[in-house]
Amino acid sequence: MNFKHQTMKTRDLISIAVSVGVLLTNSLSLYAQQANQQKVDSAWYLSAYGKNDEIGAANLLTPQVVMEAVKLVKTGKTYPLAVPVDKHLPAFRHRSFHLYNIQPGQQAGQTAGPNKFSFNDEMVNAWTGVGTQLNGIGHIGIDNVYYNGNKAADFVTVEGVKKLGIEKVPPIVTRGIVLDMTAYYGKAIVPGGTEFAVADIQAVLKKQGITIRKGDVVLFNTGWLELIGKDNKQFLEVEPGIGMEAAQWLADQGIVAFGGDTWASEVYPNPKSNEEFPINQFMLAKRGIYNLELIDSRALVRDKVWEFLFVLGQPLYIGSTQVNVNPVAIH
Repeated sequence: MNFKHQTMKTRDLISIAVSVGVLLTNSLSLYAQQANQQKVDSAWYLSAYGKNDEIGAANLLTPQVVMEAVKLVKTGKTYPLAVPVDKHLPAFRHRSFHLYNIQPGQQAGQTAGPNKFSFNDEMVNAWTGVGTQLNGIGHIGIDNVYYNGNKAADFVTVEGVKKLGIEKVPPIVTRGIVLDMTAYYGKAIVPGGTEFAVADIQAVLKKQGITIRKGDVVLFNTGWLELIGKDNKQFLEVEPGIGMEAAQWLADQGIVAFGGDTWASEVYPNPKSNEEFPINQFMLAKRGIYNLELIDSRALVRDKVWEFLFVLGQPLYIGSTQVNVNPVAIH
């Protein structure tokens, strides 16, 4: 036997074995890194209410929460919280609203029956996100992944969503509070781009003599509705609202919904990054907390009604992720 040849063969085998070992180690390391990254990437959408949950923070609306809220009714006075909607109402980017009155079969003054029956019928061609609205947790996603890990490819169709639809949301009957940011900043209209921090919210709560409770709906009054019809351009280009710090703090208080008299319920554009609506992503997609937009709280503020029974039974449009609403505050 050629000893030198045998030695070289042995060395080659050792070299191959070492190379295979290195490749295997690197592959296992890469696999572990990818698995760990997938775990990190998916951690944000693991719902506290279970893997099949579709209603998010609405799980907090227990009979006890409702009964405590009912105790807030002292005078029986009711406050509608919606703004009137027509084709002139400014709306987010592509959205519009058009209503048409039609009198079927009544051309040239025709009527039906000997009693001359006539009637009006309306047809609406509009986006559901125009005017005062409830944004469901299926409305906002992060890279096409929505609340509780629902991927758009699995549940979104042209005829509506198959999960997280607004029809799944139970009646929202709970304690509502309104925070008057106009008084806090000393301005009739809080300037666009103003970010509400935790300290700001806590200061207003202290001034108004209230606290946030689990199951609450928290609304902000900024005076922004005063711009409608006067400066629609400014109304839609910027707005004051909560930043990420405040959003995280509010979510940790166990609220069901947040919102107010602006069209996005968060500071816009974001003063700390070029991200698009990161607060809505955090609240809806990550925490399952609903967004209530264009809430008219001016009458509540005038009467200094800071806490009230909040009542909302939204239209059950199957497959929609948002819908026009007229919530009611009862004091």
